[in-house]
Amino acid sequence: MPARTMSRLALTAVALASTSPVVFAQTQVVKPPIAQYWMDISTVSMAGMDGMPGLGTLAGMMGGKSGGVVNSGFGATKGMSPGRWLDLAVMTQRKPAGTQATQAIPPGQSMGASLTLLPVENTTAQATGGVKDSYDVPEQPKGRILFYWGCSETVRAGQPKILDFSSAGVQEYSKFMVGRGVRQLGAAAVPGNAIWPNPQNRQSVPKGASLVGQHSVSGDGLPASLQFAVPAAQDIMPALALAASGGGGNATHVNWPSIATARAYFLNAMGGSDQEMVIWSSSEVPEPGWGLMDYLGNTNLDKWLTEKVLLPATQTQCAIPAGIFAKTDGAMVQGIAYGQDLHLAHPPRPTDRKVAWEPEWTAQIRVKSLAMLPLEQGGGASKMEPQKPLMPAIPGLPDIGGALKGLFGR
Repeated sequence: MPARTMSRLALTAVALASTSPVVFAQTQVVKPPIAQYWMDISTVSMAGMDGMPGLGTLAGMMGGKSGGVVNSGFGATKGMSPGRWLDLAVMTQRKPAGTQATQAIPPGQSMGASLTLLPVENTTAQATGGVKDSYDVPEQPKGRILFYWGCSETVRAGQPKILDFSSAGVQEYSKFMVGRGVRQLGAAAVPGNAIWPNPQNRQSVPKGASLVGQHSVSGDGLPASLQFAVPAAQDIMPALALAASGGGGNATHVNWPSIATARAYFLNAMGGSDQEMVIWSSSEVPEPGWGLMDYLGNTNLDKWLTEKVLLPATQTQCAIPAGIFAKTDGAMVQGIAYGQDLHLAHPPRPTDRKVAWEPEWTAQIRVKSLAMLPLEQGGGASKMEPQKPLMPAIPGLPDIGGALKGLFGR
């Protein structure tokens, strides 16, 4: 069995063994599942501009990694291209190289009776992307980064946090915006997995499609019992409809309609000029949130809600302090609504810890809704006019200059 497959199975076994917080004198034997299944669901919107081309290139800049995957194919749930996206993956110990699978779907999904998952080949496997461990810096950058945080009409005491490139070393500014974030195992195009969409089988998720209902996954090497129901809590989330007003010398008020299935929200915003980058987040503690524009998992959601890093599900507005983007050549706010992860296993874990747990399969379903809203120099909703060249990319930090230049047509 390939080392990658063994590693994934080992991680799953550890996760399954640690699902209960109670410590027992008798350690229960937990065996890796025969099959593992993942469903990642994402909704992405952008201020009524869902048809704008080229937005997928913002994925890496705005908190997601596209891994070089075309947005109409596998991996779009990790990008920022407007639409409704679905990534499916399944693996089985019985077929380490991968097996073709058929997923029967409910009628409300409006995508036919089933979807075909095909094995990933070594030569076509997509990389997951990531941040480089080191950077080549040809010359000392000029300018500053100003970092603000918290929903507030005015700038709070002790802010902003400032990084001046004229005096900062490479390590100092590469660590300046380090924040929370965690890599989680989800649907991935790696050898051993069968995935949808794939080069032979892909289609758009229609507007109004619903995943609610019975799903079953079949194929050579997969347990016959691999079937489950998707409840309403894990259905495709509606668009996070961000709107903004005010700005300039006044606070920018960002608001959005409540999403019934959202567990929490988070916002951050960026703006820049040729000499200055301004960053803000909705966190009550200093947290830029680059690692938070993604699936977080229920445990992290609970933890970071308690720490007031995330906004509660009851909150539907947040103020960006007055004046912080007034002198920028362009700015953009992005937001995310986090759904509730669902973890399934068959058969269920025995309550008697003396009885070994040998699951036939496990399944994980993750859901989120993201949005981007360009802002005018004054802070209100942008008219999408071309802007002047912005501050150049800084190694280790999001490329606000590239993001905004691409967005505004320069």
